[in-house]
Amino acid sequence: MITVSGLCKRYGRHIVLDGVDLEVPAGSLTAVLGPSGSGKTTLLRILAGFQRPDGGRVQLGGTTVEEAGRVHVPPERRRVGYVPQEGALFPHLSAAGNVAFGLPHRERRGPRPGELLALVGLAGFDDRYPHQLSGGQQQRVALARALAVRPEIVLLDEPFSSLDAALRAEVRQDVARVLARTGTTAVLVTHDQDEALSLADQVAVLRDGRVAQCATPETLYRCPVDPAMAGFVGDANLLDGLVGDGRVATLLGELALVGGPAVLGDGVRAIVLVRPEQVRLDDSPDAPGSPARVEAVEYHGHDAVVTLQATGAPGPRLLARVPGAPAVKPGLVLRASATGPVVAWRHEGAEQPVPVPGTGTAGPAGSDGWPRAGGM
Repeated sequence: MITVSGLCKRYGRHIVLDGVDLEVPAGSLTAVLGPSGSGKTTLLRILAGFQRPDGGRVQLGGTTVEEAGRVHVPPERRRVGYVPQEGALFPHLSAAGNVAFGLPHRERRGPRPGELLALVGLAGFDDRYPHQLSGGQQQRVALARALAVRPEIVLLDEPFSSLDAALRAEVRQDVARVLARTGTTAVLVTHDQDEALSLADQVAVLRDGRVAQCATPETLYRCPVDPAMAGFVGDANLLDGLVGDGRVATLLGELALVGGPAVLGDGVRAIVLVRPEQVRLDDSPDAPGSPARVEAVEYHGHDAVVTLQATGAPGPRLLARVPGAPAVKPGLVLRASATGPVVAWRHEGAEQPVPVPGTGTAGPAGSDGWPRAGGM
């Protein structure tokens, strides 16, 4: 188990980590997600012992390995395996030689390097050099090298970012399989939301130097803590709404409201999260919802993302995700509705009542009548 408490790090006047708290359960894979410059790699390097924090504490397996100004256990004594972004293999060593590098001398010529290469799917690749391996194979060797010292924790610093899309999906699933098989506690740093949601047992999102939310992938996607988080972890339609009787009225219809990060009462004006896959499109003029004009269609094979512009005031942009190849073209006007339940947050700073589009109900408004809504 990893426990991070109040971790702080600054470079000059720039605060990178500002009181980070995080718990990583033993045997789990935790993804640390955030945009470039959010402090992800700095956090990982402090866990590894490569950098010292300015404040806070790090415990690995119940033992304090870092406490600002008091305790610093060097990297080689932390039983931590580290997989850097590019693998960083030694070019003059074979795959087996790279794996064996951190082992005691008595084990370097034994069976362990070959066993680890087999574990990561590279049986028979012992004598190949890095230049003879693909990018995905090099990352597998880097993982085998990290596991060679029998670490309690493996830290992965965006290890798939240099791979093409198809190979990236294959390698990350292989890595997840190996980590689960060995029961190793792992922390993966990434800026790829799909990667974090598909691989991790829990996802911690860094924002403004702190963990803004740490939850299972499903909870993070379905119940983000605020509208900004909703847009960060996936495509989001953020719509104005009015709450009443456990439901919320929006331009896409009246939707069931579930408990989430905010507790809302009747008559409260809200910002409502509707994911694109919750949007339903119908070409019948009598269908429920609101009229919206198709602006663009992006076909992805298994599904398509349709961008629409609501035709009624104030006309927010909408995203809809539909399976297969949709029979719609730009310029077509459809009826857009949605299925619940949905998560909503109180809309702050609104005072004057205004009608919610397509509902005939009213709620308080801001200076321009509406928040910025639509896909983010």
